[in-house]
Amino acid sequence: MHNHKTTTPVFTYIWLPLYVFLQLTWGLIQTVAGFILFLFHIKSPHDFYHGCIRTKWATFNGISLGLFIFVPNDEDENLLKRKKNNTQLLTNQCDRVSVHEYGHTYQSIMLGPLYLIIIGTVSWSWARRKRYKDLRRKYGVPYSFCWTEAWANALGERILKEPSITH
Repeated sequence: MHNHKTTTPVFTYIWLPLYVFLQLTWGLIQTVAGFILFLFHIKSPHDFYHGCIRTKWATFNGISLGLFIFVPNDEDENLLKRKKNNTQLLTNQCDRVSVHEYGHTYQSIMLGPLYLIIIGTVSWSWARRKRYKDLRRKYGVPYSFCWTEAWANALGERILKEPSITH
């Protein structure tokens, strides 16, 4: 478990319950989808991350669905091998993905039932479509070039006061 900066009592006692309430009401659609994905990865490590449930899975990809975020597992042997056994590099990358995905949870609160249509569709396309993968690879376009990803980075960094993904 990583050390995270301590939160203020106002955040803990007032905002945190409101954050959870909003994800379970206004963000219910994506939270239910996140819970289903969580059940598929029930054997993966989980922890609480600033009010949401973080699952660490064996992929470099991340996803945010309401109260649930899914991020790379910095203790996974296969991921560690892909980073040439550089534990610090992998942990840093996983921490940054967590900040980014946490930013998406705030987009969920802001957009409610429109989150999956607006953010989900654009983010999924940007991350998965060959056309955009080739664009990023060929021209060195950073992942955060896409507006949904830049917005998630900005939110996560502003709220957590920690760095997010930059590539």
